[in-house]
Amino acid sequence: MTQSIILATGAIFGMLSVIFGAFGAHALKKILSADQLQSFEVGVKYQMYHAILLVALGLNPEYVTMPIYWCFTIGIVLFSFSIYGLILSDARGKKLKFLGPITPLGGLLSVTGWLLLCIAAF
Repeated sequence: MTQSIILATGAIFGMLSVIFGAFGAHALKKILSADQLQSFEVGVKYQMYHAILLVALGLNPEYVTMPIYWCFTIGIVLFSFSIYGLILSDARGKKLKFLGPITPLGGLLSVTGWLLLCIAAF
């Protein structure tokens, strides 16, 4: 995995996190319930946490393996983006229930990425 790909992935996820956070705080504030908005914000926070991690890993590529990179990258997409889809579809009255089981898979991949990073550190 090249350093530039890791950095770019982290930067893209970070940028999208800021965009989605602003979208949630301004445009969605009028549409979503307090619980829905809080769930949306969880997706944004976890996306940003892992974006920062990817940037840090891109600056220290000796700790990154392909499985670590893909666990975090796919974990972000499955976890955060399924939350966004669930919340936005629910707000429109047509909840995409198939996304529900995808969220924990993304969380599991993120946990696996952290475990692999811990192993790589030793």
